[in-house]
Amino acid sequence: MVMLLTAVMIGGVLVTFALIVIRLSDRTPTLPDQIELPDGAKAQAVTIGNNWYAVVTDDSRILIFDKTTGRLRQEIPVE
Repeated sequence: MVMLLTAVMIGGVLVTFALIVIRLSDRTPTLPDQIELPDGAKAQAVTIGNNWYAVVTDDSRILIFDKTTGRLRQEIPVE
């Protein structure tokens, strides 16, 4: 009886681990090969959303780009 319970628990852990790996493996973010930043700003950090990505620049701005077109959607100054 104990062996059966142990085998079921090990199987459950393996199935759970496999499902987590499968679920997370297809969520690889995609970015364009090159991002054009205005006025020679340099990127400090990048955040990716569903249909946008944001770049935090070294001159205290957040630039939000459209993921499909690469067009600058919004610029937010950071104080």
